[in-house]
Amino acid sequence: MAGLIPQNFIDDLISRTDIVDLIDGRVKLKKAGKSYVACCPFHGEKSPSFHVSQDKQFYHCFGCGASGNVSSFLMEYDRLDFPDAVDELAGIYNLDVPREDSGNEKKSAQQYSIDKQKKLDYYELMAQVEQYYRQQLQSNKNSKDVIDYLKNRGLSGEIAKRFGIGYAPDDWQEVKDKFGKGFQHENQLLETGVLIKNEKGRVYDRFRNRVMFPIRDRRGRVIGFGGRVLDDTTPKYLNSPETPIFHKGSELYGFFEAKQANRDLKRLLVVEGYMDVVALAQNGISWAVASLGTATTTEQIQLMFRNANEIICCYDGDRAGREAAWRTLQNSLPHLQDGRQIKFMFLPDGEDPDSMVRTLGEQKFIELVEQAKPLSQFLFENLLSQVEMDSEDGRSTLAKLALPLVSSIADGVFQQMMKEKLAKYLGLEADSLNRFIQQDKPTQAKQKRKEAKRGSIVRQAIGLLIQHPSLVKAISDIPELSQIKIKGTGLLQTLINQVRQQPEITSPQLLERWRGTPEYPSLLKMAAWEHDVENDNLEPQFIDTIIEIINKHLELRLEQLAHKSRVDKLTSEERQEYAQLIQNER
Repeated sequence: MAGLIPQNFIDDLISRTDIVDLIDGRVKLKKAGKSYVACCPFHGEKSPSFHVSQDKQFYHCFGCGASGNVSSFLMEYDRLDFPDAVDELAGIYNLDVPREDSGNEKKSAQQYSIDKQKKLDYYELMAQVEQYYRQQLQSNKNSKDVIDYLKNRGLSGEIAKRFGIGYAPDDWQEVKDKFGKGFQHENQLLETGVLIKNEKGRVYDRFRNRVMFPIRDRRGRVIGFGGRVLDDTTPKYLNSPETPIFHKGSELYGFFEAKQANRDLKRLLVVEGYMDVVALAQNGISWAVASLGTATTTEQIQLMFRNANEIICCYDGDRAGREAAWRTLQNSLPHLQDGRQIKFMFLPDGEDPDSMVRTLGEQKFIELVEQAKPLSQFLFENLLSQVEMDSEDGRSTLAKLALPLVSSIADGVFQQMMKEKLAKYLGLEADSLNRFIQQDKPTQAKQKRKEAKRGSIVRQAIGLLIQHPSLVKAISDIPELSQIKIKGTGLLQTLINQVRQQPEITSPQLLERWRGTPEYPSLLKMAAWEHDVENDNLEPQFIDTIIEIINKHLELRLEQLAHKSRVDKLTSEERQEYAQLIQNER
């Protein structure tokens, strides 16, 4: 079983990585005073509330509260577990991640979250099942029929190999018998969706007599499967369910293969089916992905925009296709920024990308892609079809429909162009429309940052320390706080001890030691506080808070002893302590 990642290795990665460079590679940052700002990548917004501090090596969103260091950002933005985020950081520097022998050590924040070994077993199991399906494509008694089917669809052996295409045998328990020996293995196959259990408790293979398309995550690991029938059986496509490693709203079929084939992705074509992606790749269009559902989700749009600036969404031209396109448009608006484009391409009835690219060829199909409708055109065509523009009521309805959509676009040139276009349809001056939009916005009071509640004096001390660990040097003469019976002093003392053990530790490194603990969320919030204390005053302020904690403890102890002296007798030690406290009060 894999062990812990050494703490010194994690510390080294964090100290090597500049958080501004890391985040700017995914979210374009702008300098604003001491910080860098952007519209938050974790929730839709029009005005930037996402701040990145180069001094603190920390990010915080004043809108949704997201905050953390470089590893936290990778975990939230790329949806990685902590060890995967460490792997990602290590990959930047071409480093291998070492592991310690965990033995019987106490589980720590650096240990695999939520049984990481179990997840590793899932990936290993899915890789074995994928290999089995690929072998079956060559060796099964039906393999000739399957290969003929793929050839008739215009696919070569090279493309089938690139996408890992295989075949699930026409058997109810072939996979179960091969991989499901023992309760644990069978249970893992159920948890990953390879097997299925019916209402009577019978366990059997989910995929039978189907062409199998492995779904890979961005690291190339198999996380699920899509299976297509060879005839007219329904359902035509059968997909893996949601599992601990597969969340279809966050993944894109063919994305890993597109990244492998294109070192510099400039655009992505979103289609609906696995076979569409593979057929397009067969015909030279290696930048197509499938959304694993009807409408493209917010998470999928964010993933694509991290890697390309242009997205073309290809849908059927029927009502269902246009409704799916509209949902995609709504999901994409908060993530549009200057330099990003989304276009919509609608196919003739009865056609799909697979059939069209085989008929037209690469160049003609690309010409169709380049004629796709810009988002602005599709948006206004859709809205105008719902209203009567020759009446005031119709124009009022258009404004009601369009204003929330236009307002959801991030501030910039594109939003301004959309405002001007809407104003033209409404017969208004752009300034008049802006007044309506301002009225539609939340009040300025709601938009202002909410001042973080500083809470108790202990929390203030923890907040200062977590942001500036070097402050511990200023309290070398202060006695231990662990005996003080005030909420939070135990945590404060532990933090002080951690810094004393490693005097050069940074704020992000100190935070990392608490990942996965109950205290971690609170520490993150305190790390994001703005104390409004000048650097020259940090040390005196911290000393004052520690002294105030001690004085508060002494006051409470004095009250406690005074109360006891009135209702009971004090011991000789307590009388001596009481006298000393009174003397100090004077």
